[in-house]
Amino acid sequence: MKAYVFPGQGAQFVGMGKDLYDKFPKAKDMFKKANDILGFSITDIMFEGTPEDLKQTKVTQPAIFLHSVILAKMLNDFKPDMVAGHSLGEFSALVANNTLQFEDGLRLVAARANAMQAACEQNPGTMAAIIGLDNEKIEAVCATIKDEVVIPANYNCNGQVVVSGSLKGVEIACQLLKEAGAKRALPLQVGGAFHSPLMEPARVELAKAIENTKFNEGICPIYQNVTGQAVTSPDIIKANLISQLTAPVRWTQTMGNMIANGLTEVVEVGPGTVLQGLFKKAGAELTLSSATVE
Repeated sequence: MKAYVFPGQGAQFVGMGKDLYDKFPKAKDMFKKANDILGFSITDIMFEGTPEDLKQTKVTQPAIFLHSVILAKMLNDFKPDMVAGHSLGEFSALVANNTLQFEDGLRLVAARANAMQAACEQNPGTMAAIIGLDNEKIEAVCATIKDEVVIPANYNCNGQVVVSGSLKGVEIACQLLKEAGAKRALPLQVGGAFHSPLMEPARVELAKAIENTKFNEGICPIYQNVTGQAVTSPDIIKANLISQLTAPVRWTQTMGNMIANGLTEVVEVGPGTVLQGLFKKAGAELTLSSATVE
């Protein structure tokens, strides 16, 4: 069985999508429509901006979404048995499998990015990657930190978990987790405490936008971050998307469930190869590749 998977924030690079824009009239039309919907020229930033410009959450998220979705729409042989996306990538996956229309997906991503940016300013926070420690130990250590917010936020693969929370909470957690045996505790260069309770204001804002958007039955199941399980019901997909902002990304569980359900081939659609790297560590014989167009 074949899965198409879509990356999240952090995979961006200057020049992303320019080849599609130059080569395919349909892609150029989609990019131009995106500029109109967003109210600014995101193509200028994507193609010719600085890395700093591209790092802003309100730019990064729609940029990665656009690159991933437009690439997927240019593929001649897009016939997934299953799809999934890491964090932001879940929105790309939902457009690719026709659960969401392109324009609706972009509006939701823009609303999500702006709400998250505002939440970051309202509740400053950060994230850190914890390498080489069991999930249970990480969860137990985070649970001991009472006066600050810090939780496991991204279960990326066995031995790699990202924690998220207040600046002080993450600092304390890194120290305690190293004492508990973590090989490394690496602060991440991110603008806030994504997938933690500090994103609650953004969750409330995004919920309004999602409830006012039409979701359809997709062409295949999506394995969602909140549960790691296959979902086809539009109502459940909507509820999980809303929960995703304050809940952990269960990517380890997502990969495990896809493999248990017969996954044999993974195609990563969008910038970078991060997700292929995580699937390599999932302990199964899989064919891994990046989506390309002729």
